[in-house]
Amino acid sequence: MEDVVDRRRPRRLARLALLCAAAAVVALALTGPHGLLVLFAEFLGLAVAAVGVWWALTRRALPRLFGALLAVGAPVAVVLLALHAEVLVLGLIAVALWLAALACGRAALRAARPPRPMPVRESPPPRRPVLIMNPKSGGGKVERFDLVRRAEELGARVVLLDPAVEQDVAELARRAIADGADLLGVAGGDGTQALVAAVAAEHGLPFLVVSAGTRNHFAMDLGLDRTDPATCLDALRDGVELTVDLGRVGDRTFVNTVSFGAYAQIVQSPQYREAKTATALDALPDLLLGDEGPDLTARADGHRIDAPQALLVSNNPYAAPDPVDLGRRPRLDKGLLGVIGIRVDGAAQAAELALRGERAAALTLLSARQVTVHADAPEIPVAVDGEALTLPTPVVCTLLHRALRVRVPRGRPGADPAQQAHARRPDWRELTRLALSRDASGRVGSGRDASGRAAGPRTGGRP
Repeated sequence: MEDVVDRRRPRRLARLALLCAAAAVVALALTGPHGLLVLFAEFLGLAVAAVGVWWALTRRALPRLFGALLAVGAPVAVVLLALHAEVLVLGLIAVALWLAALACGRAALRAARPPRPMPVRESPPPRRPVLIMNPKSGGGKVERFDLVRRAEELGARVVLLDPAVEQDVAELARRAIADGADLLGVAGGDGTQALVAAVAAEHGLPFLVVSAGTRNHFAMDLGLDRTDPATCLDALRDGVELTVDLGRVGDRTFVNTVSFGAYAQIVQSPQYREAKTATALDALPDLLLGDEGPDLTARADGHRIDAPQALLVSNNPYAAPDPVDLGRRPRLDKGLLGVIGIRVDGAAQAAELALRGERAAALTLLSARQVTVHADAPEIPVAVDGEALTLPTPVVCTLLHRALRVRVPRGRPGADPAQQAHARRPDWRELTRLALSRDASGRVGSGRDASGRAAGPRTGGRP
């Protein structure tokens, strides 16, 4: 009985989503002409705010200040208009109903086609694990969470990096293997993780990720706890293994992303680490308007991306990325690179990007097995997992499919693929078909999109 109820859940959620959407339309209709005026003003305000952000990023002095005022003032003006028209309450109710419709729609589609987690396999605990720890990483998380003592109590040998001395982390990992290590691990940022992961993959050893960096994107997509790095050490005594892909850019390994264009140029600055915002604001006008930096052209399998201002290549695609929030990668073992290209040529395209999101012409979203970046320069700046490098052109990005064995704790807070999935925009035709379906299983299609065509790589913007 419980199984039947669960199988009907997607259809019921889809019906609830349509009901909330209809109620939102009714609430909006009750506001009358003033409500429609405010709705139009909301879209206009969003476009004006985007134009303000564009001017704030691409101008200096007074034009930058004016852009910042537009970006802040446009939303405030919309709220004041709603108050003056006395439709704010009904408007807020309509927004709440619409958000509920989106949440139910996403839940319905996830329940109808549950995302499959990365497969795990049992493996015996390591006998001679070696962990490399960076005491500076993450603002001192190694010391704050007492990671050295906890790791040693679990039988690991800890190699503590000396912040005052430049050390070859990959060489330290190779020495550990020569001394008999049967597992390598890192408590540090994603750049350090990638260096040691490459050595572990080369020797076929399991790799342990301890989320002691600043952002810990790799740890997040593995489902690890980023708030308490010490929980990652539980894998030493009770863990399972995932097999994931490793990215390659030139002769360098990456676990997360490779960036080209504006961001890669900015991180080259010696001042970036100490004053990130000020450094970026100083460099962006020249970078975005084309006065500085090399001209790039990228080929992602059969697709061409011309003159992107920023290009990001990721180890497996993000679920539903946008320029502000990349979200998460639900799988790290699909053998595909994610590609995000951005080209904004003026205020009008900035407004379109704000209004249309991933469907805007300024944004290109692709999946590919190989990405080759050409430039009008013999070498270009590249940011590999946040680390500033300079590589000769053309720069080739590929994947080593399922090259890395990662040992993770048996219980991981982010292991549920439904939690990892990014909140993408629902397909209302698909939801309507699901709501009207007589199939008790609530399944939608079979690898086809809402128009009935076979599903393929999702693309947006220009090919």
